Amino acid sequence: QVRLVESGGGLVQAGGSLRLSCEASGRTFTSTTMGWFRQVPGKEREFVAGITWNGGSTDYADSVKGRFIISRDNAKNTGYLQMNSLKPEDTAVYYCSAGLMTVARMRERGGVYWGQGTQVTVSS
Repeated sequence: QVRLVESGGGLVQAGGSLRLSCEASGRTFTSTTMGWFRQVPGKEREFVAGITWNGGSTDYADSVKGRFIISRDNAKNTGYLQMNSLKPEDTAVYYCSAGLMTVARMRERGGVYWGQGTQVTVSS
């Protein structure tokens, strides 16, 4: 069992940066793939980024590639999403997810465990 808690969301102007954190509890987090997703009301949840258990492989949605960086610190049981050059269209609730799976599977279906989400609002 893995419990995930996101933090770091907020209001930022276009062009600004935010760093989201995903703190995990549970012994298996360090062996799981982690992903970040986002959702806007009325739209489907979309994949943002994913990272393998050891950070050896990452994947990004085309819409955030070159602007967002996913990372993790297994010693702290925490994952991160550094978001730079933010745009108004990045406004969403951001969720972290984890599961024993490949990054490709995470991208397609999401993980087994989910956090409660953190709101990110980018003003123009």
